[in-house]
Amino acid sequence: MNSLLISRRDIEFLLYEWLDVDSLTRAGRYADHSRETFDAVLDTCERIATEMFAPHNQKSDQHEPHFDGEAVRVIDEVKPALQAFADAGLIASTQDYAVGGMQLPMVVNMAGLSYFYAANVATSSYPLLTIGNANLLLAHGNEAQVDTFAKPEWEGRYFGTMCLSEPQAGSSLSDISTRADYECESKYGPQYRVTGNKMWISGGDHELSENIVHLVLAKIPGPDGKLIPGVKGISLLLVPKYIVNDDGTLGERNDVQLAGINHKMGYRGTVNCLLNFGEGGRYRPQGKGGAVGYLVGEAHQGLAYMFHMMNEARIGVGLGAVALGYTGYLHALEYARNRPQGRPIGVDGKDPSSAQIRIIEHADVKRMLLAQKSYVEGALAFNLYCARLVDEAQIAADLDERAKLTMLLDILTPIAKSWPAQWCLAANDLAIQVHGGYGYTRDYKVEQFYRDNRLNPIHEGTHGIQALDLLGRKVVMRDGAAFKLFADRVSKTIAKANENENLVGFATALQVRLRRLADVTRTVWTANDPTLTLANASIYLEAFGHIAIAWIWLEQAIVAETRSSDFHEGKRSAARYFFHWELPKVDAQLDLLASLDSTTLDMRDACY
Repeated sequence: MNSLLISRRDIEFLLYEWLDVDSLTRAGRYADHSRETFDAVLDTCERIATEMFAPHNQKSDQHEPHFDGEAVRVIDEVKPALQAFADAGLIASTQDYAVGGMQLPMVVNMAGLSYFYAANVATSSYPLLTIGNANLLLAHGNEAQVDTFAKPEWEGRYFGTMCLSEPQAGSSLSDISTRADYECESKYGPQYRVTGNKMWISGGDHELSENIVHLVLAKIPGPDGKLIPGVKGISLLLVPKYIVNDDGTLGERNDVQLAGINHKMGYRGTVNCLLNFGEGGRYRPQGKGGAVGYLVGEAHQGLAYMFHMMNEARIGVGLGAVALGYTGYLHALEYARNRPQGRPIGVDGKDPSSAQIRIIEHADVKRMLLAQKSYVEGALAFNLYCARLVDEAQIAADLDERAKLTMLLDILTPIAKSWPAQWCLAANDLAIQVHGGYGYTRDYKVEQFYRDNRLNPIHEGTHGIQALDLLGRKVVMRDGAAFKLFADRVSKTIAKANENENLVGFATALQVRLRRLADVTRTVWTANDPTLTLANASIYLEAFGHIAIAWIWLEQAIVAETRSSDFHEGKRSAARYFFHWELPKVDAQLDLLASLDSTTLDMRDACY
């Protein structure tokens, strides 16, 4: 039976027919791997996700984590699922052999992780946050921090969080007020006492692991004892739930306390917390109040370090959105293939005694399924393309080439996060519509997929924040060098597509929009008014994203044109749908942007 999580056939097409991941094994880092080892990882991911994660997805949604007065409790099925994930080596899968990793290419790793997101995004959140946490420590922490905190995370004994937002600050990190006061030197580097509150902390408190490693943004005060305004004073502190003794055993409880559990529309199985650091009441580590924290890297560089984890998290959010949209599409497809309702239009449908047809035979249902297919398969391909860029950069011997690959990934990251969050959510909406009234009930899974996916346009930087990042920073950095790298890649695909008469129309359509995007980008930045330039940044993000996904569909169509099967015909049809139905949407958006419309700026509060 085909999986209803992610299509394995599609993953194989993307990895082996299009992205040629086999070629990565020619690099020394991946030389021990082959298609056989890659397939074994995918098999393991699909099996564990299907057997250990998917069965309790609805149960964890209906029975949220709760605080019993002593500890946060989750349903019993979560811990063994996480243990199976860790035992398979998946937390450290991309790491070096030296720390227990598999040195697995990121692109294969992300393909495997998509099964877990699709099976149970809430349970998956715990290890996936931990992966980002440990990766940050490896990049910016000292040896003692890596040995004591990151290594147990890779083993699945400790879990990790990222603590950025505060109740009064939200996404405006310059306004955080959590404070870190220097105390002494320690085995793990400079030791501080941390006081403050952090909001929306996924995995912030639980009994699923021996310890929880909080990475906390806080401000180290200046010489006058006052917090430095803005982002310049922000540092990154490692604050464990339990102090770790010099021999590696767990010591006393740190001064980190659960202040409340947030109850969300989706992701209900992931405990989401308000945490108080440094209350000085119930927990007084080393005999005094204040949470013990260890400085990661240098002081006042916290935001830059945290963005190491944030950028990973943003691509992960995009992949999660893809997976939820994808599993919703597969459930809708199965439902449409088995649900009889109505009769065909025309003479054949006028006999009320004739058998009903399956709804997949109705043109409007075909439209909804094709739209979903174009969104989820396009987005999965785009995110795996970004993952392959990570691999290429890691093994690039030439530093200039590595810098270019990293810059290309930088400009694509807002798309990788926000496009799936918007359009794979739209796919979930269509999946409910395909189910009709049943889709709006909890008896079918598609309503939960929608609720879970609705978070993705919000967390790790909202749609609007990603838009400001793309238009305000990425497209203009280094005089537009990143945009040029993107345009060059798209142009190469267009040139290749022009060699096939069946794809010339698609190539021409994409070329026109790419040139227009470049022109509009120049136009909005000639306004000499950053407020006006960025006023409609979200529309720019959507237009840029549609053009980027059209490029990826053209890439897939080039490969599909060389093969003949129902699967490849489905790829060609989805590409055709995207170019005929979706890509033309950017024309009105680009017109609006070019006009430097100020409607949103002109609107006054009193007029709403």
